[in-house]
This record gives sequence, C-alpha cells and structure tokens, in this order.
Amino acid sequence: MDQMDCSDPRGQRYHGLEKLVFAGSLMATLAWVLARRPFRVVVDGRSMAPTLEPGDLLIATKRGGVRRGSLVVVAHPGREGYEMVKRVAAVAGDRIGDRTLGPGEYWVVGDDPSASTDSRSLGPVGGEAIRGVVRARYWPLSRSTVFG
Repeated sequence: MDQMDCSDPRGQRYHGLEKLVFAGSLMATLAWVLARRPFRVVVDGRSMAPTLEPGDLLIATKRGGVRRGSLVVVAHPGREGYEMVKRVAAVAGDRIGDRTLGPGEYWVVGDDPSASTDSRSLGPVGGEAIRGVVRARYWPLSRSTVFG
C-alpha cells in the first residue's frame, strides 16, 4: 500500500497560506466590529414607510459616514432614551428654507411625512444626537437589504 509523503514541504506551503489568509480575515473582521460597534434596531412605527416597516430588524453601527440619504438612528430631543430612525435630507452648509445648517447639524426626515416627527417639527439635530448609521435590514428575510 502506498503512503503519501507528508514531509513534502510543497504541499504544506499552501495550507500555511490558507491559515494566514483566514487569520488575517478574522482579525480584520474583529477590528471592524470593535471600531464600528454594531447594534440592533427594531423599527416601531410607520414614519419610514415604505422603506422600513414596523417589525423590521436592522443593524446599525456607532461610527460611519453620515451623508445625505443615510438612514440614521437619532435621539429624540424631547424624549430622553427614545431613538428614531430617520433619513438625512441635508448636512452642514445646506440651505433649508431660510436657514443654512451649521457645522455638525443635520436635517432628518421620515419617508412618510404624515407619520413622522422629524426636523420639520423639531428643527435640525446635532451630530451628537446621531447614535448610529443603519447598515442593513436582516429581518424579514424576504426584504433583507444592505443600505449604502
């Protein structure tokens, strides 16, 4: 019966490379998780319909670029501990009505204006009120989406 020569260094070289790539990928993923600190969000309300529906489960990250069109988790200025998901409609330097947003100010709105409490009634929000950037919807599976 023939036996394979396991001492052949040519065959082992590739296994070492696979392990190195796997370890590097694992470290990069861990670094991303630690830097971005993802958290779960449950949609409760119709202010973001039809984009988001009540019961949708989202992943948001504590860090990330906030730009026009981003979906963000924002602290309600009048209700301590209450957070809302809104869309960023304008950023610093943009003009809204007779006002120009200052540094660190954002204009956030719901996709359904008739069901949304947002900057139209609350005014602009400061960057410190933005708790995270929505990255994906993972439930329901039939509507799973990655948001840019």
